[in-house]
Parts: sequence; structure tokens; C-alpha cells
Amino acid sequence: MNFASDNAWGAHPAVLAALADANGGAVMGYGADPVTARAEAALREVLDAPDAIIRFVATGTAANALVCAQLSPGHGRIYCHQDAHIETSECGAPEFFSGGAKLVTLPGEGGKMQPDTLANAIRRGAGGGLNGGLNAMVSITNATEWGTLYSPDEVAALAEVAHQGGLPLHMDGARFANAVAGLGCAGADLTWRAGVDALCFGGTKNGAMGAEAVVFFDPALAEGFDYRRKQSGHVFSKQRFLAAQMLALATDGLWSQLGRAANAKAARLADGILASGGTLLQPVQSNAVFATIPAAAHARARAAGAIYHLWPDKSAAGLDPVPIRLVTAWDMPDEDVEAFISLLTAG
Repeated sequence: MNFASDNAWGAHPAVLAALADANGGAVMGYGADPVTARAEAALREVLDAPDAIIRFVATGTAANALVCAQLSPGHGRIYCHQDAHIETSECGAPEFFSGGAKLVTLPGEGGKMQPDTLANAIRRGAGGGLNGGLNAMVSITNATEWGTLYSPDEVAALAEVAHQGGLPLHMDGARFANAVAGLGCAGADLTWRAGVDALCFGGTKNGAMGAEAVVFFDPALAEGFDYRRKQSGHVFSKQRFLAAQMLALATDGLWSQLGRAANAKAARLADGILASGGTLLQPVQSNAVFATIPAAAHARARAAGAIYHLWPDKSAAGLDPVPIRLVTAWDMPDEDVEAFISLLTAG
């Protein structure tokens, strides 16, 4: 029963098959191969964005950091939520690769920034002059670090604020499939149609072995990005093996199917927690469940081998109920979900 992260689970058989298929024969390296071309075309079709520039990297941290570096100079200000992954969990990579850009973190319930909060921050930043640095970009996460979702209208409202300030909008979509599945919308509706300028399209948390896509909806924003990606070490000599994973996910809507499967397991967990007398700390809209459970239930779950994170603190000492985070994956056995729920009501 491993609910620590969707990173803990495996690659989809179609991804493994695509890797095996890509392994045959000799092709040109560094992305000049037919698999990469097909994968880029497939993602353009998924996003209904025929002119988008798409490049593949191996990790979400690389994707986010390189986009931040592309859109912000070293003297730039990057606006994001205080719980954003680029702030809490990427070891300063956006700052490092941008050459010193400053992350300006903003509050917001459920991991979501509000347009008024963002507008006020951008206005204050613009008034800081030379001493404060240059307003450069806005970054949002969808699904958020609290498992909540920005709807297309909410994304559009933030994009309007960002663009009024002359700033591009980036979306960290490490769990983009879960967001699209949870909202029941098209990927285009949640991105470029709503005003998103750059997207990190996650694969690793959604059935890939290790692959992410960087998407620039305006080709002009991608100028020079290939050099930046090469300098960072993310132009693989055998680039086709990254591309093959994303091609498999983009084929026949697999990426969306896997997002729906993971979300359904989280919804079942949420129902079980509520039925057992627990509480939800945030609405369950994607594949993450933030909840509190009685200390006795926590002890039973740990004794039975259940793995999950305490949230936001790492220690449950003296806490009753205990705040926890559970994350589901497309291939998590339903039996694990039901076993965990049964532990909550045992005793």
C-alpha cells in the first residue's frame, strides 16, 4: 500500500512496448529521428496547437527550470504560489538555470493564486524599479500541490492579469493529465485557449518511465531554447527513447485514460475517509487526497505497511487527528485502496 507518490509506481506497458520498438535499428541522434518527429506531432494534435514548439526532457524539474530560464532573465521576478513545486521542491533549479531570477511567492487557499493577489503583487513589483528587479513571468501549477484544479476560466483570469502586466504565463503540468481528466475539458481549453504561453506536460507521474514535454505555444518564445536545453544536459544522444514514451502516452488518448484511472482511485479513498469519520483538508479533484484521520487509524495503517506522507508536517507526534497526503497512480491496485479504507474502520 504505497500512497507516497505517483512517482512510486510503474511505466505503462504501452510505454515499455514503445521503448522496445524504438530500440530497433539505427537512427540519427539528438532528436533528429522519426520517433521524435512523430511524438512532437502527436502532442501538437493532443493540444490542438499545430504551431507549438515541443521539446522533450527527462524530469519535471528540468522542464520547469528551463522554461523559467527561457522566460525570465537572471534579474527577473517569477510570481508563483507559495506551495508551488518550483518554490518548495526543486532545489533552487529555476533560480540556478535562470542565473538568479527571484521567485516571488503568493498565498492562496488550496494551492491556488487569485487574480487580485497576483495583480497587486505585479503592481508592487513594477513599482520597485531597478532595486526590485524586473517583473518577468507568472507560473501556476495544475493540478496544484494540494490536488486542487484551476478551471479554464480561472486560468484565463490569471492569464489576463499576467498579460496586462506584460508577463507570459507558464503552467507546471506535472499532473496535467489529472487536471484535464478531473475537469473533463480539452487540453487546449486549459492551456493556450485560456492564455497559457508555455506548458510543462508531465509524463513521469502518468505512465512514463521518465519523460516530460516542454511546450511553447508561441514559437517566438522558444527562440534559443534548444541551446539552453543542450547546455543543461537534456538533449539526449538517443533522444528517441524520451520521445517514444510521450508518443505512447499521446496515442489513442492513453495519457487522459491514465489520469482518469488515478483520479478515480483518489475519489474512492476520499469517500472511504469520510465514511470512517475522517475529514478532507481540500476537495479531492485529482489524484491527491489531503485528509485527517484518527491517530489510532494512522497507527493501524502504519503497522499494516501503508506508506504515505504526513502533511504539511513530517511528524505526527502528539497529533490526533493526523494530517496526511495520499497520492494514487493509474496502476495502483484497487485492493490497496480498499485495504487502506478497511484499516480506517478496523478496531
